[in-house]
Amino acid sequence: QVQPVESGGGSVQTGGSLRLSCVVSGYSYSNYCMGWFRKAPGKEREGVAGLDSKGNIVYEDSVKGRFTISRDNVKETLYLDINTAKPEDTAMYYCAADFSFSLCSRNIAAIEAADFGYWGQGTQVTVSS
Repeated sequence: QVQPVESGGGSVQTGGSLRLSCVVSGYSYSNYCMGWFRKAPGKEREGVAGLDSKGNIVYEDSVKGRFTISRDNVKETLYLDINTAKPEDTAMYYCAADFSFSLCSRNIAAIEAADFGYWGQGTQVTVSS
């Protein structure tokens, strides 16, 4: 199917903002689940934020109040707005998506990285002091 494509990564100072984008097109809007994951050197890959076609949204505890995940169906793009960036946000960020009913009918918070069928190549975010 469609290969997710991320963009928007780069360097930002502590307290700054970035908008990450992920174009995911060619799928049914009736059923989907999508999310952002990140991997920092020496740390395990972790889920950052996720949403589904039912309107559910979930955030990792450390980014609550600072990150916002959203979906623009017209532009077929998933966004991650990073605000009040911290050095610990430095990581490679990956966009993931799936469209199967069996997976996306589950609680978005319970869906693990390995469950998603489609992944982007990643975009680097570096937050400096």
